[in-house]
Amino acid sequence: MDEPSMPIPSEGSTPPSPLSPPGPPTPPIPLAELLASRDLGLRRIAGPAEAELLWVHTSEMADPYPYLLGGELLLSAGVLLTDPDTYVGRLVEAGAAALGFGVRPVHETVPGALIEACDRQGLPLLEVPPETPFTAIARTVWRLMAEARHRELRRVTRAQQALATAAARPDPVPAVLHQLAAQLGGRAVLLTARGEEVHAAGRDPAEEVHAAGRPLAPEAAGALTRLARVVARERPGSPASATDAHGDTHLSAYALGGAEGLVLALATRGRESGDHTVAGIAVVLLSLLAAPHQGADAEGRSAALVRMLLGADPAEVAPLLGATGPWTVIHARRTDGTPADALTAGALGASLGTALVDAGRGGGEAVRLLLPGAVPEDEAARLLTGAEAERPLREAEGEPARRQPGMAPQDEAVRPLPEADRVTPQPGWTLGASAPTPVTALDAADALAARALARARATRAPLAVDTPVRGLAALVPPEQAAAHARALLAPLTAPLADTLRCWLSLHGNWDRTAVALGVHRNTVRQRIGRCGELLDADLDDMDVRAELWFALRQG
Repeated sequence: MDEPSMPIPSEGSTPPSPLSPPGPPTPPIPLAELLASRDLGLRRIAGPAEAELLWVHTSEMADPYPYLLGGELLLSAGVLLTDPDTYVGRLVEAGAAALGFGVRPVHETVPGALIEACDRQGLPLLEVPPETPFTAIARTVWRLMAEARHRELRRVTRAQQALATAAARPDPVPAVLHQLAAQLGGRAVLLTARGEEVHAAGRDPAEEVHAAGRPLAPEAAGALTRLARVVARERPGSPASATDAHGDTHLSAYALGGAEGLVLALATRGRESGDHTVAGIAVVLLSLLAAPHQGADAEGRSAALVRMLLGADPAEVAPLLGATGPWTVIHARRTDGTPADALTAGALGASLGTALVDAGRGGGEAVRLLLPGAVPEDEAARLLTGAEAERPLREAEGEPARRQPGMAPQDEAVRPLPEADRVTPQPGWTLGASAPTPVTALDAADALAARALARARATRAPLAVDTPVRGLAALVPPEQAAAHARALLAPLTAPLADTLRCWLSLHGNWDRTAVALGVHRNTVRQRIGRCGELLDADLDDMDVRAELWFALRQG
């Protein structure tokens, strides 16, 4: 009954320091679970009912303090027990979790002085019956630890899968926070270095209630913010994580790698086994989602901004952004109509392969993105076909091939484009894209992307692309086409021209045009009627529509 139940240091060797114990290899076991094992016949006869067991150790030394790491269930038959009060005091000082005292052959019963000492100093005391060897207790503890470890691994695996699924949603940052709060049963908050809330999910700790019905102290939220400032990477040497407790609430904060001062803060009712691992998975995902895309580094973007503010030509600063062109402008809105914050817009930019994202205009405006060298998926095929179709005709006439606005040069157009350089629909988003455009014409491309987005929303398509001029229209010299368009559309005001362009692009559908323009369908009818009067043309005539469409495509 006095043989060791697990590897322990030799009691004649130099004792390890109890001040820096290694971490437990498995989750702790509640004392109640061990007592529930009826085959052992253990009985708690003194001390508190709650304790967590990290190890099992057997010792018959008068003072085992130097050989304890803390959290042990110490098993002893009391061979050298002479002063129970001092003995228990040393165990409590070493951090032992509980004492198991075996009766017979040394003691017929547990000494009363030992029972009183354990009650007085708050150490759980278990009576071990004669028929129960200490090794059987050790085996039971390790079995319970293995089962707990298995439960922890299954929980972490499920949480990892749920968090990864959330990270693939159109709104990945809020989705990950919501899933993390659900997994931990608390509140997850993304904070800036100054403590400002960016996103939050889960129940507010200030609104939660204890099982006894007492409300949680409202200062917990402030304590969580202060803890987050500790790990915010605003100064060298800041820790990567920190924990604290506020009443019954466990607080923790984690700095996000690659993000400027962002902190993940958590408030939970307790700390269960595996919580730290689950939080670590979320930290990695949020760091990737919140970090700026690496296609154009921050130094290059900063230099480009400074030069533009100082009057540099766009063509001069474009190489600093990672490419020389052509460029594609994209306007995007959430499909469900909810506004997009900076992190969600940044995640969209990362999916499309760009860090050039404008999501800060507010007022319900669309997110704008700038993609260097990007070509819409269907546009790539049309560019290839169009370039090869026009080349024989122009070469036969002895005329060098002329590049139309928004079209790639021939030596580039006939080259297959990699899949990564194509604009594709994104789940949860409605996109409108311009045709590939030189950097000097991005203002016009911005307007074209806005029109494409309006058309996509009206037709409920995930992606609409404003295609460049091609086919027969491309045979007309741009200068002559522009002059003809100005003369033909001169009677129309800008709002009327925009309405006519949208109406024609949607094949004369009143309802879809109203949706795209955000006006009533009767307003569309009135404007189109006015266009017909000013142009003195029958807008139901297909030839008239074709000529007007050609003219409208020039502006």
